[in-house]
Amino acid sequence: MPEPVKKAVSAFAKKPKSQEGDEGSSVVFEAETEKPDAKVKWQCNSKDIASGDKYLISANGNKHSLAIKAITKEDSNVYAVIAGGSKVKFDLKVVSKPEAPVEAPADAPAETVVKPEQAPAPPAAAPTEDQTAAPAHDAPPAEEGQPPDTRQDLTGLFTEKPQSGEVTVGENITFVAKVNAESLLKKPTIKWFKGKWMDLASKSGKHLQLKETYDRSSKVYTFEMQIIEAKPNFAGAYRCEVASRDKFDSCNFDLAVHEACAAEGFDIRAAFRRTSTDGKEDSGELDFSTLLKKSSSFLKSSNRAVQVSAEPDKDIWNILSHAPSSEYEKIAFQHGITDLRGMLKRLKKMKKEEKKSAAFLKKLDPAYQVAKGHKIKLAIEVANADAEVKWLKNGQEIQPSGSKYIFESVGNMRYLTINHCSLADDAAYCCVVGEEKCTTELFVKEPPIVIVKNLDDQMVMKGERVELECEVSEEGANVKWEKDGVELTRDECFKYRFKKDGCKHFLIINEATKEDCGHYKVKTNGGESMAELLVQEKDLEVYQSIADLTVKAKDEAVFKCEVSDENVRGTWYKNGAEVKPDARINISHIGRIHKLTIDEVKPEDEGDYTFVPDGHAFNLSAKLNFLEVKIDYVPRQDPPKIHLDCMGRTTESTIVVVAGNKLRLDVPITGDPAPTVVWTKGEKVVTEGDNRVHVETIKGHCIFTIEGAERQDEGIYSVVVRNPAGEDTADINVKVVDVPDPPQAPRILSVGEDSCVVQWDPPLFDGGQPVIGYVLERKKKKSYRWMRLNFDPYSETTYEARRMIEGMEYEMRIYAVNGIGMSRHSPASQPFVPVAPTSEPIGLCLEDISDTSISLKWRPPERIGSAELEGYGVEYCKEGTDEWIPAMQGLTDRTSMVIKNLTTGDKLQFRVRAYNMAGPSAPNSLAQPVTIREIMQRPKIWIPRNLRQTLVKQVGDTVNLVIHFQGKPRPKVTWSKDGEPLSPTFANVRNSEMDTILFIRKTERKHSGKYDLQVQIENIEDTASITLQVVDLPGPPMALKIVDIWGFNVALEWKPPKDNGNCEITGYTIQKAEKKTMEWFTVYEQYRRANCVASDLIMGNEYVFRVFAMNLVGLSPEPCTTTDSAYIQKTGMEYKPPTYKEHDFSQAPKFTHPLVNRSIIAGYSTTLSCSVRGLPKPKVTWYKNKIDISNEAKYRMLSKQGVLTLEIRKPCTFDGGVYMCKAVNDSGEDIVECKLEVRSQIIKEEKK
Repeated sequence: MPEPVKKAVSAFAKKPKSQEGDEGSSVVFEAETEKPDAKVKWQCNSKDIASGDKYLISANGNKHSLAIKAITKEDSNVYAVIAGGSKVKFDLKVVSKPEAPVEAPADAPAETVVKPEQAPAPPAAAPTEDQTAAPAHDAPPAEEGQPPDTRQDLTGLFTEKPQSGEVTVGENITFVAKVNAESLLKKPTIKWFKGKWMDLASKSGKHLQLKETYDRSSKVYTFEMQIIEAKPNFAGAYRCEVASRDKFDSCNFDLAVHEACAAEGFDIRAAFRRTSTDGKEDSGELDFSTLLKKSSSFLKSSNRAVQVSAEPDKDIWNILSHAPSSEYEKIAFQHGITDLRGMLKRLKKMKKEEKKSAAFLKKLDPAYQVAKGHKIKLAIEVANADAEVKWLKNGQEIQPSGSKYIFESVGNMRYLTINHCSLADDAAYCCVVGEEKCTTELFVKEPPIVIVKNLDDQMVMKGERVELECEVSEEGANVKWEKDGVELTRDECFKYRFKKDGCKHFLIINEATKEDCGHYKVKTNGGESMAELLVQEKDLEVYQSIADLTVKAKDEAVFKCEVSDENVRGTWYKNGAEVKPDARINISHIGRIHKLTIDEVKPEDEGDYTFVPDGHAFNLSAKLNFLEVKIDYVPRQDPPKIHLDCMGRTTESTIVVVAGNKLRLDVPITGDPAPTVVWTKGEKVVTEGDNRVHVETIKGHCIFTIEGAERQDEGIYSVVVRNPAGEDTADINVKVVDVPDPPQAPRILSVGEDSCVVQWDPPLFDGGQPVIGYVLERKKKKSYRWMRLNFDPYSETTYEARRMIEGMEYEMRIYAVNGIGMSRHSPASQPFVPVAPTSEPIGLCLEDISDTSISLKWRPPERIGSAELEGYGVEYCKEGTDEWIPAMQGLTDRTSMVIKNLTTGDKLQFRVRAYNMAGPSAPNSLAQPVTIREIMQRPKIWIPRNLRQTLVKQVGDTVNLVIHFQGKPRPKVTWSKDGEPLSPTFANVRNSEMDTILFIRKTERKHSGKYDLQVQIENIEDTASITLQVVDLPGPPMALKIVDIWGFNVALEWKPPKDNGNCEITGYTIQKAEKKTMEWFTVYEQYRRANCVASDLIMGNEYVFRVFAMNLVGLSPEPCTTTDSAYIQKTGMEYKPPTYKEHDFSQAPKFTHPLVNRSIIAGYSTTLSCSVRGLPKPKVTWYKNKIDISNEAKYRMLSKQGVLTLEIRKPCTFDGGVYMCKAVNDSGEDIVECKLEVRSQIIKEEKK
């Protein structure tokens, strides 16, 4: 069993604390030690301090003090006091005495330094020209040398925090922050912010400078933020943040910027003149800020007086603005302006400022503020109502996206509405109109963080884990933990651990001690919560108490006890007085065992001895009896006699010794002369054969000693004494007791989601004392740390362990405990994983049933857990019984099962359970028992939609037709072609319970035809037909000949091919070739007639022609070529064309392909097709039941190259009837009709 780590005990009862004193005063540090004779040493900066003029060190018992006289700045250091192995550090801070304020020189630049010791006062109203600055009589006089104390209570990293300040436009101001880095492991980092998120580190430059210094002696970092030439827009809220590893602190402060007071009735010429104290005309500063303003007062300068002219004021700016630039020098000379360059620069700037915006009538304000979660509306007014406006956020154009940003345009007003503002919306926004733009800054104010769930009071035992939990209103919020008003941090010993989980915050103390008792508080910027923690001591258990002893003079007496806590100390008392160790008395404490050893016992050592554990209200007592043997001398022979009270073999007379202790049998004997002594165990004489056994005989005593008694030393020892006068014998029953043997390896009976049930067998040997209980430990498989599950012995041999992590692998081991102590641990159990069974499978239903089998299916459980699903188990039982019979050996991974070999007519109930490492889940059963009997089902064939019309395949293709059907019992399936049964050599047929397959590996022309499928159950049958058309390339056309030649034209004529490839000829390809080159060129493609005219032939060339036939497969392999050639005569030769009677090409309409009767399913669009020829092109009209349907939207009529198509969109049962197509032209008319049957959709019967 692993020993717990011993905790260090401080040598100080009272520790010195850090102090702060004024320069020149004296300070005293006090400390108290636990022991009055402890040696104490004082140090300064790790160097020892000795008493002298500066330091005074005193000691009075356990109280020690260090006095430092007339402290100075050099005494501001780190001090320490050392006693034994304990060292305590503390600080001394020396505060300088405040000095009287010194008036700044007149020529010093205006700068304000804001420090925490003294906040800047608001600027007083400046006196006017007719007034003199005088002290206010109403103000109370301040005490000399005692400025008001405005220091803050510093509880974070800051030793000095920046304070809010005020500054006038154009002046400078400095903010100072100080951090003591003595207790920090890493250099602190500081950030300055304006508003909430604007980091000022990137803004350093002309108007902002950040400085950092470090004082090595005081170990203090000083951070400064200097604002130079303040502007009005610098005003606002600022924040300073400092961080070092896991420590963090922040401070908020404000800056107010005041406008400079303007002068009343001053001379512009005096303003433009350079003035200085040295009298030089070209030196000094220029300020033109008041030239363009009319003001009622002005502020006198400290280093010069502004001379006011007695002449009437002239509007110099009006003169300059209307005068040409060539007159500027003349006007400056007339009015005494010497700095012409400065005047021109200022004039240019003012002209630029006077320029009004051409795009904006009203611009955005410099800044806006909105609360988090609220909305804000930014508004501008443009000059042009039709102007286009762009809104930018941090330079990126804002795109309309949902309801976040809403753009509005009302007349000349343009609005941008931002809904549900978050911290991401805290940014700079810009509105752009053409080339002009106006900007603003949006600050999102975060609401205070409130505590939703308060801390709970807790009471734990010493050494247990403590977890204080609270919940705040927002994720990622910072909270501060305090104990009894002192902030808690992650110190070097990592006693406290802070944890965040979303909105929840935790303070964790791994091993609670008595020092952890107190009130704990968690704080946010919007509230706080407090709870009390009580830590109680564990009840101390006594594993072995001290026993009464009876010893003789000069023997050794050992009192020993064993308690449950190794860290508990104690005190030994004799008759109520504390026992002090000396040369004879030794007090030891090793682990759980406390010993008091007395060497060479004397009569005065007799008495009552008591052991009192520290901090516990009980004691252990035993008595030491001193045995003094007095033998009277009788000058005669006496037979030997053994004087014992524990002879015999009864329980009362048994001597009990703990294994490992010394067994000492001191037997008083008498006899004259002195008898001889023989010790035997059983029939064997005990001698000093090994180093453990010692037999000694002295006057009046025989002593038998066994060093370190072992289990085999138990038994009955006989002592025989003899002398000439006789002999005496005594039996001594010795029982050796020990801690029990370790129990056998525990067995894990079952596991749960976070628990397990463990069982073990008692130890084979109980150590001679009954087993009072067991102690259990567990650990994670990959860990080395065992955790005890119970502190009180557990009497049963079955235990349920809880609070384990699901999915983590654990091991268990057991200790047995008896009155002597605790055994060694048992072997570890087999590793196990706490897992919960899955939830029950869902959706168990009956899929199919027959006379001897049933088919079930189900869906996986909704919750499987961390362990893998091992499979499913299906069971059934007969109605009226409780015996569930497994449907198969083992488990199945599938979510369906067919159970066979059932008895017809039985009424069975079925259930399915999911199995994982934790065992079976709850079962899911059918709603009611099922009778094993096949249900008759009519045969029905389900023809796929693509097979309901002619299936076209090319020669050599593979045919694989899968036709599904239904019917119970299994129907008989028969295939036939054109009324003849199919031969196995002609086509392959494979049948199953649910479908049939017709397979032809390589089709030929002979496979074309009508295939009939018959499904029959007894005298009920269903039939279906499939038409297969195997097509091939057509043969070449026949009898190609040249009919006539005229001009550049040749008339050709031919006959259709003898073999059309088992499908319609779709056209012809006609090609020509010059007889000289025989290079073929295409004249017509997809030409449908059997005659054509080849035109645009070249005069003087001789041509031959050839024709290919084409169907849906492709062109015929061989063409038909003309036997004769056609020669195109050259021009100039008279050609007398033969006279022909004009041929009448008109032809009455004739349907070449009729309409076919159809049977379709409602809801699926279908078409009716036919083909017609006639010249001129006939007019086509469609009828339904002799009613014209040409103008109805449900039908669509198509005509392409003589092929007529009527498309019926999603027909219903009312669309059935007789459809007729009528073609009419001047030469006649023709009609064709068909019957259309529309069947309703078939709804599948629900399977029981």
